Amino acid sequence: MHVIYGGTFDPIHHGHLRLALEVADALQVQQVDLVPCHIPPHRGDTGATSAQRLEMIQLALAGESKLRVDDRELQRAGASYTADTLRQLRQELGPAKPLVMVVGTDAFASFDQWREWKDIPALAHIVVVKRPGSDLPAGSAASCLLEERRAVTEKDLWQAPAGKILEFDAPLIEISATGIRQRISGELSPRYLLPDSVLQRIHEQGLYGACPDRNF
Repeated sequence: MHVIYGGTFDPIHHGHLRLALEVADALQVQQVDLVPCHIPPHRGDTGATSAQRLEMIQLALAGESKLRVDDRELQRAGASYTADTLRQLRQELGPAKPLVMVVGTDAFASFDQWREWKDIPALAHIVVVKRPGSDLPAGSAASCLLEERRAVTEKDLWQAPAGKILEFDAPLIEISATGIRQRISGELSPRYLLPDSVLQRIHEQGLYGACPDRNF
């Protein structure tokens, strides 16, 4: 089984990292690939460049064998679309290997607004991570799709290469990248919300309005 967890990771923090490890353990896989997007199609510009976000992820993953970074979307020009990434991965993995993408309930709620969303279940399973206050609206396209393709347990995802949707209850660490950026720009300490190596690089490069000479 191949598992990917995409996002802007702007910046990567302990919530991202803990969730990825929880997924790896629950699905009993050796690795989860973090896939940073180049240009997110549904939000404005990122606070850090693609190269800076990739470097921060690499710093955060140092020494953790269960997590690695897949920078394929950063190598493509233009906006990053999940369907394109899944097609490329499916071509590499072959037709039989289970492929899983991880997404939060908040993002999955607008799944029908994703480009080529109807093609995605044929390419991969979807693990929907439940987030407080982000329930799927009854009767929505995402809710109906979940009911049509619901997986009962993690084992269901091993039985086919794609097509199932699993709701996943993880011990969530409520940390947001937006909140971290706001704390940094407001000269408040975000320490312990993200790895020290990442925070150090943010200050070295003056990202998100950080003062390079300020010690958090």
